[in-house]
Amino acid sequence: MRASILLGMIATIGLAAAPASAGLFGSKQPKPDYTPSVAPAPMPAPANGAIFQAVNGYAPLTSGARASMVGDVLTILLVERTQASKSAAGNTQRSGNISITPPTTGPLSLFEPTDIASSGAQGFDGKGQSTQSNQLSGEISVTIAAVYPNGTYLVRGEKLLTLNRGDEMIRISGMVRAADISTDNRVLSTRVADARISYSGKGDVARASRPGWLNSFFSIISPF
Repeated sequence: MRASILLGMIATIGLAAAPASAGLFGSKQPKPDYTPSVAPAPMPAPANGAIFQAVNGYAPLTSGARASMVGDVLTILLVERTQASKSAAGNTQRSGNISITPPTTGPLSLFEPTDIASSGAQGFDGKGQSTQSNQLSGEISVTIAAVYPNGTYLVRGEKLLTLNRGDEMIRISGMVRAADISTDNRVLSTRVADARISYSGKGDVARASRPGWLNSFFSIISPF
């Protein structure tokens, strides 16, 4: 009886772990917002009677092999580095005193001069400081999704890596000027306008760097 219960538990754990394993090591479908763009097949140019006939994919020698059409591939060099620092300080002081000297003789000498002397002081000293820095380096190849009349390109792409104990994912999209593309089809990420760069991961390493759900729950409700 115990053996059958144990086998049933093992089978249940295996079925529950199978989808996770398939999602971790199986093929992954890219998101629609980052799918590679493919240029539609152009219509064949009619013969104009000239000796030279431009074929599909023809590019003049003056432009070289620089990416310029929908579906062309170029490489984004990730050189992101940001630093931010902020500090604030405040200091206030205030003091005051009062003293009344009553008569020492006669019917009004009811109490000593020290009984009605008073003084007070208050002060405040506060400081605050915040520092943050980020750095991202590497390369990712993207495709041109759209070409605009002003000479700018909409580029987008993603890279999915399945490593030993986890997955790494990089996504990027933005606007690139044709003048910023080098002869080897490379663009600095600092030259990408309206850039959307996402770097994330999942797996054992990423899971170990996050607190557990119970710890997160108590951190939310803790008043301290």
